[in-house]
Amino acid sequence: MPLVFATPPISLATAHAFAAFFTISYVGSLYLSRTTRLSFKSGATVGARPGEGRAKESEERWRNDPDVIRARLIVVSTSTMLSMVSVYLLVRSVVPHSEIQKDSSAVLASTLSRLGITLDLSPRSLFLTILSCLVAPTLFLGPLYVDFLCGTLPFQRRWSVRGSLLPIVGTWMGVRNYVVGPITEEVVFRACMLSVYHLAGAPRKSMIALTPLAFGAAHLHHAWETYNRYGRTASAARVAIMTTLFQLAYTSLFGFHCAYLFLRTGSLLPPIASHIFCNIMGFPNYSLHVRMFPNRRRLIQLAYILGIAGYIYTMRSWTRADDSLFWPAPGQAARY
Repeated sequence: MPLVFATPPISLATAHAFAAFFTISYVGSLYLSRTTRLSFKSGATVGARPGEGRAKESEERWRNDPDVIRARLIVVSTSTMLSMVSVYLLVRSVVPHSEIQKDSSAVLASTLSRLGITLDLSPRSLFLTILSCLVAPTLFLGPLYVDFLCGTLPFQRRWSVRGSLLPIVGTWMGVRNYVVGPITEEVVFRACMLSVYHLAGAPRKSMIALTPLAFGAAHLHHAWETYNRYGRTASAARVAIMTTLFQLAYTSLFGFHCAYLFLRTGSLLPPIASHIFCNIMGFPNYSLHVRMFPNRRRLIQLAYILGIAGYIYTMRSWTRADDSLFWPAPGQAARY
């Protein structure tokens, strides 16, 4: 259990300042150097049809170029470490000096616990953590059933290490999308941000509803890339706006899910696992799924409905922790 306070030790204004720093440093790090910035050639050839992406010019630097990905992974990892260090310094500044003298490691242990980085390997703790990680797969019961019909689930006939696993962990895009991206984003936008707002005494509902907006806003800069990739035309602007608004809505909704998981469990693992899983699955495409298997339409519909119902149930029943700092048991006084 970390060092706790009976009353919030920092103000909401301080928490807002830290949250702004976390967001700006994470996104801003992508544009600090020439190696991480994207470049687009003015007057590049437009796609053949309105709304169609154009071909990449040789001298351009796009988001999925391996050298761009490598450089960006380094800077966002550095930014994430700076955010964690800033939380440590904040915790150290509010812990009484007498407590530090008693145990010099207390501040570090308290910081890691507030960031959801726990080392409780007891069977019950492991069981509750694993249960929380299964909430997102429950919601995706419909898409998972379709994958089963396609034979693409792990160890089915159309699944293979080379064709299914290596694209996830064996390419720079895979490392970004399924490893470094989810981990760093959850550390910054969930662990660091929620921990400082909790220190400020922010209501749980506000933390769940509002902090994901920063996570969604952190994806808005993709609009510029989309606009350039589609040829800097009016049609490209429409594509960029619609794509970005959809991404803002989706990432914000997903942020609500992960913020709730983090606060309920006090652990960073369930949000990270959910983030990786959802990135792998992508956005559910119900209309495509029923077109692929028209004879299984009713079963696909049932799987989607059961997934939604199961998600509503498991979000409360499968996200428990015996002693979460962020979500005290009924009748237990709040701790900060």
